[in-house]
Amino acid sequence: MWTRQHKKRNSGKLIVPALTALFLSYFGYHAFNGEFGIYAKYRLEERTAEMQKVLAETTARRLALEERVALMRDGTLEKDMLDEQARRALNVSAADEITIMRPFGSDN
Repeated sequence: MWTRQHKKRNSGKLIVPALTALFLSYFGYHAFNGEFGIYAKYRLEERTAEMQKVLAETTARRLALEERVALMRDGTLEKDMLDEQARRALNVSAADEITIMRPFGSDN
């Protein structure tokens, strides 16, 4: 008769709980910090607010430009607007006019 002598080890009882804890910590970490996690949602909301602000600024600028272009259309052409645009393009002014220098890039 064959007999085997085994020592009872307590480490075998800890393998399943240890693996479970590892899996839970892995998925828990990614639930908060992952690409689709909770913190990613907050970052996305902040970026959405920034983009809404940029959209509002761009829309306001576009509307202002549309108003200026509407003044230069055929049939509603205003001589003052035409004169202003021609002087700006040619960089000229009359002798009796006062010239106010503005920084480069300011359209208004």
